[in-house]
Amino acid sequence: MKFLTTLAISIGLLIASQAMEKPSFHTKGTPTGKPTGTLKPGEYWWKPQLSPRGPLVVLVSIPQQTMHVYRNGILIGRSTVSTGAKGHSTPGGVFSILEKKKTHHSKKYDNAPMPYMQRLTWSGIAMHSGHLPGYPASHGCIRLPYDFSQLLFDATANGGTVIVGDGKTPTPHLASNPGLLLAPKDFTPAMVRQLAKDEYDWRPERSLEGPITIVLSSADRTLYVYRNGNPIGRAAVEISGRGISGRERLGSHIFTLLEGSTGKPSQLAPGREAGRWMRVDSEGRPVEAEQIASRIRFNSEFAQKLADELKPGTTVIVTDEPVVRNPIPDSTYFAAN
Repeated sequence: MKFLTTLAISIGLLIASQAMEKPSFHTKGTPTGKPTGTLKPGEYWWKPQLSPRGPLVVLVSIPQQTMHVYRNGILIGRSTVSTGAKGHSTPGGVFSILEKKKTHHSKKYDNAPMPYMQRLTWSGIAMHSGHLPGYPASHGCIRLPYDFSQLLFDATANGGTVIVGDGKTPTPHLASNPGLLLAPKDFTPAMVRQLAKDEYDWRPERSLEGPITIVLSSADRTLYVYRNGNPIGRAAVEISGRGISGRERLGSHIFTLLEGSTGKPSQLAPGREAGRWMRVDSEGRPVEAEQIASRIRFNSEFAQKLADELKPGTTVIVTDEPVVRNPIPDSTYFAAN
């Protein structure tokens, strides 16, 4: 009898660890076919097949109460959220997913259920299912529709990057070119034409202020630079040796620039000091930013211009997947302005 009781408890715990039912007061969520435009509280859009592989980055806008999910730089999902209420504001910044639990209860707030919890800080900030009234209402966490919290939980990994913005973030719109990452509304084919060796484009005037994101694609042999989601530059890249994860491949990694420098010379910009980079996500064997830098070469003039723009918080996505893809029938890609 004792054995049967123990077995029953074990099975119950196993089931509980695999899933957590939606609490009655949580927002279930409503899928929508709209990849652009205003979302009503609880609405979400999810198309992971648009970019099935590559590093994943989550962008949360506190002013807009929205979340956008990018994989390999291509938008695969978006949702309404509810962040911290007055006096319990959700902190802005770049975070790593520290812990994931499908079944979790808050130790701080009366054992409140937090299904599909993804911890961002050890002081109590996390993403999880919750009530979405249409405005900031949490104690600091990022609440998600229950259905969407499941989808996001399955797509992320420990160490994944979550960027929380205090200012307005780019508003997604339909990209006119299938597969184009973060396409601007004034897109032209010239923006994605193949660059010759040592060639580069540099147009910082397209977006004068805001966070910089860099995407390095070994498949495209190109380094792309975006500010506020707007393309401001790109350069042809040469990859030397056997690369990090095979011949002419670099693997999938995400790095964030920290304050200060290493005091060592930069591998990319001659005459500069190398920055301090934190690895916030990695697939396969972990590597450091300087290991990537030592394998790539691009126009030195472009490197100096780029170095002038780098600030703490700059994110670099390294991928072996193409950023500019061949059009695929019946597939739609979306991007940010």
